[in-house]
Amino acid sequence: MYCRRVIAPQAIGHAEVLARFGHALSDPTRTRLLLALREAPGYPAELADLLGVSRQSLSNHLACLRGCGLVVSVPQGRRVRYEIADARLSHALGDLLGVVLAVGEDHCAAEAVAG
Repeated sequence: MYCRRVIAPQAIGHAEVLARFGHALSDPTRTRLLLALREAPGYPAELADLLGVSRQSLSNHLACLRGCGLVVSVPQGRRVRYEIADARLSHALGDLLGVVLAVGEDHCAAEAVAG
């Protein structure tokens, strides 16, 4: 008998949100940018220098992260400071990094034993 699985609308919404997060992390520059902003808010020129990218490239990456809802811009006089949109995101990035590093270490250890 054929069993059709029904996906709740809320699950579809959650999947789209996670897909946006995945898209943000899919680019190494955006990932490095998020990790830098996790440490401290920053200004575009300083962030571009820190990451070793052009200001135009950084601007494009910041626009993507703003569009994903992961960073916000905070006007400060004639300058704009960028920061992580929600403190929980900073915590989540730390947790995700810890899990990925742990899985990577376990995977490398398993390959060394098998090889």
